[in-house]
Amino acid sequence: MTGTAQKVWFITGASRGFGLLTAQKALARGDLVAATARDPETVIAALGEHPNLLALRLDVKLEAQAITAAQQAVARFGRIDVLVNNAGYGLLGAVEESSADEVRAVYETNVFGLLNVTRAVLPAMRRQGSGHVINISSIGGYSGYAGWGVYGSTKFAVEGLSEALAMELAPLNIQVTVVEPGFFRTDFLDTTSLVTTRDRIDAYAATVGKMRDFAADANHAQPGDPLKLADALLKLADSDQPPVRLQLGSDTVQRVRAKNQFVEKELAEWLDVALSTDH
Repeated sequence: MTGTAQKVWFITGASRGFGLLTAQKALARGDLVAATARDPETVIAALGEHPNLLALRLDVKLEAQAITAAQQAVARFGRIDVLVNNAGYGLLGAVEESSADEVRAVYETNVFGLLNVTRAVLPAMRRQGSGHVINISSIGGYSGYAGWGVYGSTKFAVEGLSEALAMELAPLNIQVTVVEPGFFRTDFLDTTSLVTTRDRIDAYAATVGKMRDFAADANHAQPGDPLKLADALLKLADSDQPPVRLQLGSDTVQRVRAKNQFVEKELAEWLDVALSTDH
């Protein structure tokens, strides 16, 4: 389903941030929203009682909960038109500083959780012969940053999954878009959404240490407007030909262009070697 017809949304991490704002705007224009969070009461507290709202319990790390939540959404609304995989959190620290437990935990939510929900929702989209999967990534999923290596790697995984999904689902009339926000003025840099590594290694003070200082100073002073991002997601969901990637924020556009230029430059410099390895 495309255009401005009433849509059914299934949004993870809907009690705050991008998920909450998108749910609010979708409800305001008359859409139907299955809004999920680990505690559904936080969704109701944030959005209020609404006849078009279904607040659902979902810890994305639990596949059985994802399947149940998707089934409940279909039972209530009859279909799922737009899946927004928004739930996730950040890990700030050098790659060497990141413990196995910290790495595993962020992957469980940002990657395996996204897969759990996607697998739970896709059967409904395949049955109805339509749908749009929107995966919230980050500019850190397209270009690496010191201090965000592990977090960025989870978003690089989301980017790769999204590209492949787009190819697999296109013949089934299901669209896939990975969204790459830059720094937006949400709670992402708060302790509620950002974990810092327990270990600190002095050798990284000039790189990761500076990034920690930047993150503290930038909290709630980021350039991106979350309300405008939510507007962009609604426009994306209404598109008849949505992109595979959607970059949001002037900082993201600048970083993407710089990364592309850097890759092209290195490719040109090493082209003879690159082409020398064929039989």
